[in-house]
Amino acid sequence: MLDEGGRFTGLLCLAQDITGRLVLEEQFRQAQKMEAVGQLAGGVAHDFNNLLTIISGYSELLLDMMGTGNSMRESVTAISEASERAASLTRQLLAFSRKTVLSPKVLDLNDVVRETEKLLRRLIGEDVLLTSVLDAKISKVKVDPGQLGQILMNLAVNARDAMTKNGKLTIETRNVELDREYSRLRPEVQQGQYVMLSMSDNGIGMTAEVKARIFEPFFTTKGPGEGTGLGLAVVLGVVKQSNGHVDVYSEPGLGTTFRIYFPAVEEKESSSKVMDASTPQRGTEKILLVEDEDGVRGLAVLALQTYGYKVLAASNGKEMMRLVEQHQSGFDLMVTDVVMPSMSGPDLAKALRPRFPLMKVLYCSGYTDDAVVRHGLLQENVAFLQKPYTPLALVKRVRQVLDGK
Repeated sequence: MLDEGGRFTGLLCLAQDITGRLVLEEQFRQAQKMEAVGQLAGGVAHDFNNLLTIISGYSELLLDMMGTGNSMRESVTAISEASERAASLTRQLLAFSRKTVLSPKVLDLNDVVRETEKLLRRLIGEDVLLTSVLDAKISKVKVDPGQLGQILMNLAVNARDAMTKNGKLTIETRNVELDREYSRLRPEVQQGQYVMLSMSDNGIGMTAEVKARIFEPFFTTKGPGEGTGLGLAVVLGVVKQSNGHVDVYSEPGLGTTFRIYFPAVEEKESSSKVMDASTPQRGTEKILLVEDEDGVRGLAVLALQTYGYKVLAASNGKEMMRLVEQHQSGFDLMVTDVVMPSMSGPDLAKALRPRFPLMKVLYCSGYTDDAVVRHGLLQENVAFLQKPYTPLALVKRVRQVLDGK
């Protein structure tokens, strides 16, 4: 500051803490990257999942028809395994872009950790000591148990690759409260009660430069052919889609700790339903099948008829409306694609409801949850089957819906 004569009289300093703004700017840049790849993944997912349904479906049918000594069995098995890997890659792309269809359930994190622990021990090998420190009094959370298991496996694989001999991997759960100070530095995090799931290793740790990029899709420090760079991006995508938060601590030579926070809920724990691995029951019910992809429709008709169902198939809603006019008897179930030209699956179900009030509906889609949400289907009382599916998965789901499960 200067006086009237231009002489220096003092210094005025103005400071503003812009930490929160910088964090938000970095999160926005990261979100833009995720959105770009997510749009690409979501755009191709529908057509890709239809193709995978055909490939995996007919592979399964061929394997069922082949004897154990058939010379072509190994080739068909390779096709089936390749289609499953392709489907898994698609799910990962959709997961990190937060466009996967989740089936959240109210559960105890400890139960999922215990169920996954045996698989993790085989995954990380005998050289790594796996320890669980689980708080018996933790609150319930609402998360997709299958995706939670995937999170644990992705973190464990990264930890295994970062450790040498005498590695130690520790999984911990406990209740925590994220307060105002915590959320001040992380504006995207709401204050409140959370359940923390952490995984710590004594590996080589990460530099600040590597840590800043670990959630970027396709970023990896592994060699060619050793990783897709999607593992941690999938973790972040699923956690964010579950309204959770991920925090990472790591320093070179001091290992790494991932802390995942899921909001605590007061709801009662969802009843666990174990998928029946046995051969599905046959049926004699009458089924309407609406599918605009010719190959998928042919596969579905073949699968349903093989198990005894009577099927009336159409390529779109308007065609099905015309076909049912020729049938006086009722139908027990309609299996329909969600998104179709001219008339969507939900619109078709609404149009047929006065004619067949007791008919149940099973929706199928190769689209991501964004399309499903737009069509108003993400409700607990709606039966849904995500593509790609196998003939066995279709007939099992059909039987479950018919039986009211």
